[in-house]
Amino acid sequence: MKKEEVPQDITKLEKGPMNWVNYVTDENGEYTRAISNGWEPENIALEQVWDEVNANVEATRQKVIRGELSPIAYYLEKNLMDIPLLASYVDKWQWQVKRHLKPEVFQSLSEQLVEKYAYVFKISVDELKNNPLLKK
Repeated sequence: MKKEEVPQDITKLEKGPMNWVNYVTDENGEYTRAISNGWEPENIALEQVWDEVNANVEATRQKVIRGELSPIAYYLEKNLMDIPLLASYVDKWQWQVKRHLKPEVFQSLSEQLVEKYAYVFKISVDELKNNPLLKK
């Protein structure tokens, strides 16, 4: 692709325009870098993916509100993590983290373990335990 052909289709993502580095040829045929604001098909695909992610986060939030899951599940989904990754961050077995997704088990966790989860999610312990978005 030539430098002047780099697409500049601006995205409508909520985080604003994204800049991508493309490797292109300049007027001398040499490879160089050029910044692109995006390409419409790529932007549409990204918007669809983020819509799906946001829908999954909202579905998990509703389950937390109904008492089906603990707040850990919400932050797990919101941070685009999976159980193996979270388990490695909090230094627990995967089956233990799965147990911590149960509200009754979450309520009985030690303060030290709750602090670990809060640290991994980059939130306060109070936010993990008492986030108003996760209440009825």
